[in-house]
Amino acid sequence: MSTGLEFQGSEREAKRQTWLFEANMPSFLQLAVFFILLAATAVAAVLIGRQDTVRGVVVGLAGVVVSALIAGAIKVANQWERALVLRLGQFHGIRGPGLFFIVPIVDRVRLVDTRVLTHHIWEQEVITRDNVPVTIDSVLFYKVVSVEDAVMTIQDYSFGIAQLAQSALRDVVGGLTLDELLAEREQIAENVEQHVEKESKEWGLHVTGIRLQDIDMPVELKKIMSRQAGAEREKRATITKAEGDKLAAENLAAAAATMHASPGAMQLRTLQTIDGLGPGASNTVVLAVPIEIMELAARLARSATSTQ
Repeated sequence: MSTGLEFQGSEREAKRQTWLFEANMPSFLQLAVFFILLAATAVAAVLIGRQDTVRGVVVGLAGVVVSALIAGAIKVANQWERALVLRLGQFHGIRGPGLFFIVPIVDRVRLVDTRVLTHHIWEQEVITRDNVPVTIDSVLFYKVVSVEDAVMTIQDYSFGIAQLAQSALRDVVGGLTLDELLAEREQIAENVEQHVEKESKEWGLHVTGIRLQDIDMPVELKKIMSRQAGAEREKRATITKAEGDKLAAENLAAAAATMHASPGAMQLRTLQTIDGLGPGASNTVVLAVPIEIMELAARLARSATSTQ
């Protein structure tokens, strides 16, 4: 668990550094405006410097400062971004998307991404209601719907909603048994989503979905569940075989009763069985003669002898 928390901390710090770098990095438009104004200032400084060197240097330095201020006043927000403007530390308004202007030095700008954002909630160890420790890996999807609330209400909305989702996941899973957790994953995700949505609405955020990616259990419990599943499958197979044997016996009993009621049917069945053996030399057909017929033949033979 400590490894997961350390990874989340490093990931958060990396995102913060990336945001600071992107926020402070001038855009191509700003650079283009700055160099154009700088070139014009340099030309004016050279022309003035031919007559008065001191004035030429002053014009050149002033032109550099003015060019930097004008270029710094130009800002561009992408289609999926909104810019929150702070003037002397106070909220001044929301700008964007597209081109907008600010007052250099006085105004500060923070760009906020309004697209659907993804946050991976790393492995969380949770104890279920029946005291089974499980490790859950999930993903949170959310978006910023109110830029002002997302920036002014909470220090770091990305980190805050991630912590809120983790605690809500523990609360929901902690009230379920292991069987309910494994069988009702979609319902659990919906319950967690409702908890997070209710709390994060004040931060100007909207939760679009939470998905449980993986549920891991101790190895011993997995073995027990595997043996249980194998025993259940063997039980179903035994019951199915017994039902098949019972049905076959019932059909044989019905066939025997039908043949007993019709002696000719038994003879036809016997002939069909003999015919099915085939004419191969390896097949030997033994015809059993009932003992009553043999006794009748013997009596007839004795009667014929005595008559003679």
